[in-house]
Amino acid sequence: MFRNSYFSRKLHSLLGVIPVGFFLVEHLLTNYKAFQGGHTAFLEGVQWLHELPLVLALEIFGIWLPLLYHAVYGLYVAYTARNNVSNYGYFRNQMFFLQRVTGVITFLFVAWHFFETRFQITLGNVAQEAIGTQMHAIASSPVSFVLYCIGIVSAVFHFSNGMWSFLVSWGITVGPRAQRVSTYVWMGVFVVMSVMFILSLTAFVDPQFQNVPKVAQG
Repeated sequence: MFRNSYFSRKLHSLLGVIPVGFFLVEHLLTNYKAFQGGHTAFLEGVQWLHELPLVLALEIFGIWLPLLYHAVYGLYVAYTARNNVSNYGYFRNQMFFLQRVTGVITFLFVAWHFFETRFQITLGNVAQEAIGTQMHAIASSPVSFVLYCIGIVSAVFHFSNGMWSFLVSWGITVGPRAQRVSTYVWMGVFVVMSVMFILSLTAFVDPQFQNVPKVAQG
């Protein structure tokens, strides 16, 4: 299906940052409103996004199609790639292995999360203003909560470690020192983003998310 071409690899790398990486960061900031400001603040963030001009076109061409290409090509890489022991040491090869594993987990998690949230809104099974209540039902299930935590950590690791690879492959961090500093920076980003996402998920367990706020209904 794919040829391991220079163009395919570069496009896969670029789409992991723009727009897929931007989407992950935006998703983090929107969901974190649930932890910072509760149900009403979260819904205000969601409604702002859905009121953007041409939001459906933005979702299809700015998120889902790039994400689909990145995911499918990433699965191809995960299936065909091998560790590079000649150019990288043990640590980097283990990180590459984890990148492939978390890529598969992230793909499954995003598909599941999309089905439970955005797709249910599209089908009309869940009202847009009831998405916080839907997340409350998901987060209140111990099994779903644990699986979401695994999916979240996998997605954030895949993004953070992928950013390290992106900077190397695009010639931004060239020398060993720059790559070492980049490792520390992106592992710090991984920790911060993971904590923020899990705090957001924990916020959805709060009973205030059981019902749709009256302000959102009006």
